[in-house]
Amino acid sequence: MSMSKATLIPRKALFGNPDRAMVRLSPGGKWLSYLAPADGVLNVWVAPADAPHRARPVTHDRGRGIQQYDWAHTDRHVLYQQDADGDENWRVYSLDVETQKVRDLTPLAGVQARLEEVSPKFPREVLIALNDRDARFHDLHRVDIETGTKELIQENDGFMGFIADDDYEVHFAVRFSPDGGTEVLGRDGERWRPFIQVSPEDSLGTRPVGLDAAGEVLYMFDSRGRDTAAATAIVLKSGKQTLLAEDAQADASESIVHPVSKHLQAVGFAYERLHWEVVDREIADDLRRLAKAASGDVLVVSRTTADDRWIVAYHLDRGPVQYYLYERRAGEVRFLFSNREALADHPLAAMHPTVIPARDGLPLVSYLTLPNGTDPRAVGRPTKPLPMVLVVHGGPWGRDTWGFNPFHQWLANRGYAVLSVNFRGSTGFGKRFVNAGDREWAGAMHDDLVDAVRWAVAERIADPGRVGIMGGSYGGYAALVGLTFTPELFACGVDIVGPSNLITLLNNIPPYWAPMFPLLTRRVGDPRTASDQAFLRERSPLTHVERIRRPLLIGQGANDPRVKKVESDQIVEAMEERGIPVTYVLYPDEGHGFVRPENRLSFFALAEAFLAKFLGGATQMVGDDLENASLRVLTGVEHVPGLAEALTGH
Repeated sequence: MSMSKATLIPRKALFGNPDRAMVRLSPGGKWLSYLAPADGVLNVWVAPADAPHRARPVTHDRGRGIQQYDWAHTDRHVLYQQDADGDENWRVYSLDVETQKVRDLTPLAGVQARLEEVSPKFPREVLIALNDRDARFHDLHRVDIETGTKELIQENDGFMGFIADDDYEVHFAVRFSPDGGTEVLGRDGERWRPFIQVSPEDSLGTRPVGLDAAGEVLYMFDSRGRDTAAATAIVLKSGKQTLLAEDAQADASESIVHPVSKHLQAVGFAYERLHWEVVDREIADDLRRLAKAASGDVLVVSRTTADDRWIVAYHLDRGPVQYYLYERRAGEVRFLFSNREALADHPLAAMHPTVIPARDGLPLVSYLTLPNGTDPRAVGRPTKPLPMVLVVHGGPWGRDTWGFNPFHQWLANRGYAVLSVNFRGSTGFGKRFVNAGDREWAGAMHDDLVDAVRWAVAERIADPGRVGIMGGSYGGYAALVGLTFTPELFACGVDIVGPSNLITLLNNIPPYWAPMFPLLTRRVGDPRTASDQAFLRERSPLTHVERIRRPLLIGQGANDPRVKKVESDQIVEAMEERGIPVTYVLYPDEGHGFVRPENRLSFFALAEAFLAKFLGGATQMVGDDLENASLRVLTGVEHVPGLAEALTGH
């Protein structure tokens, strides 16, 4: 494809480390913090809130980087989590930003720690869940962040999790029932009593959101007796449940909660775009002011306990996330920075929300991005059909949303139309929509993707001979299904950590997924029964590997606890036994996806060359994008242009 190299957005600008992410204020408002690179590795940076330019790194990781953190209510301790090479056995660390002293609060090998709760009433203590007693279940502990001493406050004998108030009193436990429904149980002394029973049909749309600080009101997203999940409040003393906010098309999915009282103040709904319904009129003027201050979908990401300062993120489709400081008392909204400043020098493409009808009439909310210059009327239709990449989201109980998407921008910049589809089974569109995906892996869920491709061809968006499919996790499975169940539809596929065999996938889940196994057996299939084994085998790409006719690129993390390495190993082995070409790239220091930026850059450099070979898009040379990456190309070097040469110097 003819495209000037000068117009290509460098992959590093899209897939390298962000300049800043997870921007937060400390509870007392003294500090502003964020994740940013230090010597190329993501670390926590802290600055005086009134002098962001004085930021300095307070953590000094030199490995995978830090991906998540929070503030303790001491206003001087940062709590961050890290695993080892993607194994998801998280440890929680406490860092005093003034003394730089770091303490490992969970020094336990092979154990997954979860930071559950911080409370202003107990600044030095937090709630951490640990599965050290039984790998299947996380017990709840009260942990001193300065000494590391811990106290068991709730043993777990089969629950997904617990709900506590600001006094660290556990009020509720949540678990799946054997039929795939959920139960919320209230604590009654040393016993649990049934509080809410949720049917399997409602189990993905109904859940507790949290308690108020006093432990008197339980907030819910609730789809019982309706299609879309509404926000409700249950007064625990009387049992009265009140409707707070609802939307006819979309589930309640986001919330704004008061930083001290913990009462629900606003609820977010997203059908095509995110919008807010105000519950507490106290912040109505604030949200109106923020909506006018800048373009984009608004998220309030941090607030001080005095509630005088907010950090607000504006999400755009044609630009990186923009962070602002909102001085609430003065009503001033001040720009801080974006999360990827290098993108300011590159024209990004618009993302068009569109609703595609499935063959049975089900509306599929989808997002289409076209290369700049191909859609002069800005209506989401190119002047001629383009090569297209169908990018499939993971989960599958998740969704695609409007906003900046590095995959869309990358591929559109290389000359592709890019389409992402919320197929049935995606969350956010009501229970009828999500339940329509039950037991439909490689069935109606794939039909939705096929229908979307056919729609794009009929609308003269896509060249039918140049359509690729790409995705991670469930999206990787969808890519494998695309090449085995509809082998002539796609010109090539890219599978990132996708399962190839549903029986081995379900038989090898992490031990701490045991509480959610009823959900999996109901919505995917039950590998413990002979009838469902046959069903799952039929829906597994591995079973139909001989149908593959088109090129396939696979990327896998060796330490993936969710989709084990065997999922990629076995389909590659089956393809090689049959003489079917495949390229298999393994990362020994990664898990479920690629966290290290060097690894991301290397894989997407290969994917770009691979897609260009079979779809005809533009390419940036692999160049030094393999530098410091851990990749091992186990087979198929010859199918990726430039890979053999790049590996020579790697």
